[in-house]
Amino acid sequence: MRPEGFSGKERIIHRMEETKGAFIAIVGRPNVGKSSLLNAFLGEKVAAVSAKPQTTRTRITGVLTKGPLQLVFLDTPGLHQPRSKLAEYMVKQIGESVADVDLAVLVTEPLGEIAKAEHDLMQRFQDQGLPAILCINKIDLLQNKEAMLAKIAAFSKEFDYDQVVPVSALTGDGLDILLEEIGKYAQPGPHFFEDDILTDMPEQAVAAELIREKLLTDLSDEVPHGIAVGIESMKEREDKDLIDIQATIYCEKESHKGIVIGKNGAMLKRVGIEAREELERFLDCKVNLQLWVKVKEDWRNREGLLRNFGFTEK
Repeated sequence: MRPEGFSGKERIIHRMEETKGAFIAIVGRPNVGKSSLLNAFLGEKVAAVSAKPQTTRTRITGVLTKGPLQLVFLDTPGLHQPRSKLAEYMVKQIGESVADVDLAVLVTEPLGEIAKAEHDLMQRFQDQGLPAILCINKIDLLQNKEAMLAKIAAFSKEFDYDQVVPVSALTGDGLDILLEEIGKYAQPGPHFFEDDILTDMPEQAVAAELIREKLLTDLSDEVPHGIAVGIESMKEREDKDLIDIQATIYCEKESHKGIVIGKNGAMLKRVGIEAREELERFLDCKVNLQLWVKVKEDWRNREGLLRNFGFTEK
């Protein structure tokens, strides 16, 4: 849900107003709703969302432009203890994201104790002198809003947050307030992106993420972390408004390949239908999606394959 006043459908060019912008890192532990928050800001899905931990694997840039103001959001993987070369890359992305931004938004849930990952993030803010806003997400799940006061008090003892803003990325509640607070950190200067850009991710990368999202949603818990998606080709037909996409799903075990395909191909067909519908919404045209499944054993620890999937520096 896009916050009120940030629809972007009618872009107003303020030639007499000074342009300004800010870079904002969205950080937090896994599964607190960082990618959902980014998608809600933009009003479009550019980041995969699921209930599985570590859905976001790489830093995703989202760009929100309203008149002279441009906010560039960096959605990061959830901070966790790395157990593979892929996980090491994911954690490195967090450090790089908070190294040179104007503001950090630490996203957390309204209940529960402060996690070690959250302690670590707050220490990074302290070490870098980085201003931060505490964003309490998922308030739509609370029966009593006062129940989150203890969580806010605990976080406030650890770090001097500039603002604390409760929101629901799902319903949009509080997002306009959060964006208003974030906008206060914008500095005069040229926009880094064209005004109609939502993300700097190539369409192929977004397509791979949307396919992987459906796999994360539909498959059992033991499979998703060992899955990657590669787009083999993505071509628009000259004679009609249709894009042909050929994608390969990579898994680490032969047994996982069978789960991905499913009995008589049922699971692969289900994922294909759901992904195609999502891709058609994103690309705003018809999509012919073809999926294959291959095994690449232990790919999360093989640097050559990680480079192929875009998870390491070239």
